[in-house]
Amino acid sequence: MTEDRITNLEIKLSFTEDLIENLNQIVYKQQQQIEFLYRELKSIKEQASGGDDGSASLTDDIPPHY
Repeated sequence: MTEDRITNLEIKLSFTEDLIENLNQIVYKQQQQIEFLYRELKSIKEQASGGDDGSASLTDDIPPHY
């Protein structure tokens, strides 16, 4: 009886460790995506405010359907 309980606990622990590892990988990938999107947003904001190259603002561009 005690041996079965220990075996069951070991099985649950194994699944829990696997779940935690998978969740850690997901969180890591999400953090990479957040950092990428942050850099993209920063770049877009710099372009919209004139940036260093003096190009036209994104708000000055009129879409072709107007």
